[in-house]
Amino acid sequence: MDSLARQFESNQLSKRIVWGIDWLLGRTRGGRNFPVFPDDSFLVSYPRSGNTWARFLLANLIYPNEAVSFSTIEKKIPDVYKNTRSHLAQLPRPRILKSHEYFDPRYNKVIYIVRDPRDVVISYYHYQVKLKFIENDYPMDRYVSRFVAGDVDLYGSWTDNVVSWLATRQNHPHFLLIRYEDMLINPKQELARMASFIGFESTPQQLMAAVQLSTAVRMQTLEKQEADQWVTTKRSRLDKPFVRLAKSGQWKSSLPKQSVAEIESAWGHLMKTLGYELATDCAGRIARTAAIPGRIASIV
Repeated sequence: MDSLARQFESNQLSKRIVWGIDWLLGRTRGGRNFPVFPDDSFLVSYPRSGNTWARFLLANLIYPNEAVSFSTIEKKIPDVYKNTRSHLAQLPRPRILKSHEYFDPRYNKVIYIVRDPRDVVISYYHYQVKLKFIENDYPMDRYVSRFVAGDVDLYGSWTDNVVSWLATRQNHPHFLLIRYEDMLINPKQELARMASFIGFESTPQQLMAAVQLSTAVRMQTLEKQEADQWVTTKRSRLDKPFVRLAKSGQWKSSLPKQSVAEIESAWGHLMKTLGYELATDCAGRIARTAAIPGRIASIV
């Protein structure tokens, strides 16, 4: 073995030893490898589907006398990827945790947030520009193809993630499906559903106050003040916002027609099942039928 190979092997061994020590001390990130308790509740979604907004809504409801902001949200409803196992273990129980994981049988109580994938891909594109994963001028049509193939992150494709939960937990009493679009239409109602699901009693006044403290405008203001403090954004491009338009239907003016057809060809059946109207049929032609908004049938 030459000296270069020995040096590489030594470095790898050192890294494994350091990781092992960090793991024993609870300094590694939670991810998919941290203790889960039976009384935990999870906010789960594919990325860029409204999870952070849901965290703010619930945190403002549960902690009405405390400041809820990007600099404090990790202490209230932490992201399992951004916090150490030690921090997660020290949180008071019952915990509410944010995750993007595909099905994990350890998650006993799950609020799953789903969003139209045609809007998800636009939001994810801009987020990955913010993270410096792709350049400003990265072709959108190429990104959409990677998105459909599940080649933009480690959470599987949009459909892999969604179906992994619906196929295993749909209609289960410990599973609540929330559509991002319904949150936009009636945030108070959807927050009430989430609060009831986790066993938190609330009044109409408390719900409305939490909604007003969690508007897109207010979150955008907080982000401008705290983007350099929040673990998710402090190393990203601060000229690109994390909280963007907070609207539905952006794809109609922002996605190339062939990209819309590509997404719908891949996932049209599931999208219609979730109540999303298709613009094309599976062959890329203009669709003649539409889904009925709000109607969610079983996919099993």
